[in-house]
Amino acid sequence: MNDFKMTFKDGFEEFKVYCITKNLSKDTIKHHENVIKTVFKFINPNMSIEDITRKTVNKFILDCKENLTIKDVTLNTYVRSLRTILYYFMNMGYIEKFNINAPKFDRQIIPTYSDEDLKKLLKKPNMKKCDFIEYRNYMICQFFMSVGCRTRTLINIKIKDLDFDNNVVYLNVTKNRKPLIIPLSNTLRKELKEYLRIRKGKEEDYLFCSMYGEQITRTRLFNSMQDYNRKREVNQSGLHRFRHTFAKKWILNGGSALKLKEILGHSNLEMVTNYVNMFTEDLQKDFDEFNPLEQFNKHTNMNLNMKRK
Repeated sequence: MNDFKMTFKDGFEEFKVYCITKNLSKDTIKHHENVIKTVFKFINPNMSIEDITRKTVNKFILDCKENLTIKDVTLNTYVRSLRTILYYFMNMGYIEKFNINAPKFDRQIIPTYSDEDLKKLLKKPNMKKCDFIEYRNYMICQFFMSVGCRTRTLINIKIKDLDFDNNVVYLNVTKNRKPLIIPLSNTLRKELKEYLRIRKGKEEDYLFCSMYGEQITRTRLFNSMQDYNRKREVNQSGLHRFRHTFAKKWILNGGSALKLKEILGHSNLEMVTNYVNMFTEDLQKDFDEFNPLEQFNKHTNMNLNMKRK
């Protein structure tokens, strides 16, 4: 008779193997590994899987609230990751099935660059005086504001992914692992052609490379762009801020939410809806000035007042 009981720790190792066989991204697996470190602080990793219940999860949530200095959105992330792991156990028949609801959290205002910031960041450097890194960072700002991609996507773009014949760029490394084809704007197309004349390189080389032509890491790019912003007297920094700014500008310019969803590579409209909700205050600005009904009534009232006089 086999009296072996799988521990939570053993179960998580099995879950990781499952993730690998499902071909989930390294970032996704790494995320679960990071979360489980916090989980194991409050749930004994050596406890038997079959002893995990709804009470175990609820106690974990309370322990996090009482012992960790974290935001509600972080706790939500922890619980969603734990839920994914435990639902795997349930599907395998290791524990009884029960629903797990992640704690709610207040939506935070999405940080974006102001128009004044963009004027500074998108101003072309003096090509006779600037070095390659400054020029490259300027081009990265141009690319982010024209394509709206994530940082991981950007650092994996190769020269061969630019298709000037069809006026598109192929984004092969994305969060949901679905390649995207994004049109090149006229401005970006011209800028990229000039950039390639200076950058040179082969088809297999990375488009935005280090000073030595190598692929740039996310951390190194973050630090480099932070320095670029500081030198241009832009106090705010953050690579993902460009993506938020792209989305905001698209919405304020009257762009389609469905098209934005496709460009950003979201699987549904939930995140795009969040963008719209976050920027409603900006949408209200000048609304009356350009609103057809308001303008019609304004002119009608003006004509009536003139007749009375």
